[in-house]
Amino acid sequence: MVVTALRGALGFLTRLRVGHSEHAWAAFRESPWAFPLAGYVVGALLAVPFVFDVLPAGTVAFAYLAAIFVVTGINHLDGVADVGDALVVHGDSGERTRVLKDTKVGVGAVAAVAVAVAALTLGALGVAELPTRAAIAVVVAAEVGAKLGMATVACLGTAAHEGLGSQFTERASRRDLLSVVLVAVPAAVLSWPTPAAAATLVGASLAGLLVLWRLQGLLGGVNGDVFGAVNEVGRVVGLHLGVVAWTLC
Repeated sequence: MVVTALRGALGFLTRLRVGHSEHAWAAFRESPWAFPLAGYVVGALLAVPFVFDVLPAGTVAFAYLAAIFVVTGINHLDGVADVGDALVVHGDSGERTRVLKDTKVGVGAVAAVAVAVAALTLGALGVAELPTRAAIAVVVAAEVGAKLGMATVACLGTAAHEGLGSQFTERASRRDLLSVVLVAVPAAVLSWPTPAAAATLVGASLAGLLVLWRLQGLLGGVNGDVFGAVNEVGRVVGLHLGVVAWTLC
């Protein structure tokens, strides 16, 4: 069950050729703890560029960004774009949702993606300046924290309509948060004795919770775009807080 749910999570969260069977997808939907569990795998893959610490920081940061899009694709970033358009709309939740689902790209989407990519690039540059072990710990913790945020959406969010979001929210509850947190907590000690990984994990998860609270109120519920936005914002905040924690401590 654990392996099957993990395969389903990787099939959903990445471009890896695993977990695309109906059985794996069903197991994943019933197992919100598979989100952060998959975060360890994704984080390990994305941390590979930071092993080559002899390269310039800018090159390592670029390789990290490239790895994100190679491993995970742009589906989550698309959520940021859709949410960006919805946020600049003047109207009720119904009007915002209509714009969210519109395939047209507006100025809100462009601005949101630009800010997200810029913040991610600057965070990656900061991480590239860290010692190798600390950099790897922060990158992995950022992914686990971002996926913890997505699991929180599944456990606490309410889908406004049938769709991708409801596939998770209808099967998860507040009681599932305990198992989700227990799976994610080990990521906090990856940089021991420094608190960099802990700050990354906590920052990423709290950022996701804040995005969930804000978007659920504005949109009247959650959908797949909210999951994607939570992931991207969580990763960015996690990286920056990890670098800050290492610098200050």
